[in-house]
Amino acid sequence: MITLDEIDALILEDIENPNHPSEFIPQEKYSVLIMRLPEVQGDVIKIISYAFVVSHGSVCLYNREKAELESIGTLHDLVAFLDVKVDKLLKEVQLYHFDIELLEESLYEESVKELFMQEWLRYKKDVSLIHRVMFHTTLAFELFVTFHKKEESFDTLAYADVLEHMGRIRDLSKSAMDKLDNLYDFYRAKVDEKMNKNMYYLTIISGIFLPLTLITGFFGMNTGGLPYTDDPNGTMKVVIISAVLEVIMIAPFLIMNSQKIKRFRRKKH
Repeated sequence: MITLDEIDALILEDIENPNHPSEFIPQEKYSVLIMRLPEVQGDVIKIISYAFVVSHGSVCLYNREKAELESIGTLHDLVAFLDVKVDKLLKEVQLYHFDIELLEESLYEESVKELFMQEWLRYKKDVSLIHRVMFHTTLAFELFVTFHKKEESFDTLAYADVLEHMGRIRDLSKSAMDKLDNLYDFYRAKVDEKMNKNMYYLTIISGIFLPLTLITGFFGMNTGGLPYTDDPNGTMKVVIISAVLEVIMIAPFLIMNSQKIKRFRRKKH
């Protein structure tokens, strides 16, 4: 079993650093595999760094709390250790896909949640983090497999299976990111459509009340010589004038939007 004293000082610094990116470092007497793996803990994703030192077929894991190397066995034990971690992460990513699909269904069924954007941001942040970390981890592990696959104790099929699962996690997280981007575009389109519809209705209401506002403002002036001031039927005449102006304002609008009105009626029926 290799000791810390036998490891190069610069490499030892990388091993001790919990934030060091995933990397494979081959040496003459040993090799070092630093792997960062996302772990879902409740609603939080934590990135756990594992530093493995392989020497003559034996594998040690660096314990950062104790600052020492601990033997975990052979290359077969290493792949068994990683298989558990990677399979658990794969299931978590599949759950993310399921939750994102539910979010997608809520958009299609017109039952968008009030907290849609908060959920969208959480999923986007999580799957982006998983994809970014697994991209580098997969590359480092692939170099490790290529370097050690010639050894007799190396279980090629088992390592290939773990590597395939890592690639699947990376691809699933990328697929989830793309789906979330599409959902955001669809959500923004629906919000913009709703806002345009509201502005459309506000424009109609403004157009209806514009003649009334004009007439009210005109006859409400405190000046002399206003028409119909002494006419006993003045109010009725003003109402008739208002109605005629309303017809003049609304008729062109109805004619220009007759097709939209017909489509709206069809949808209601």
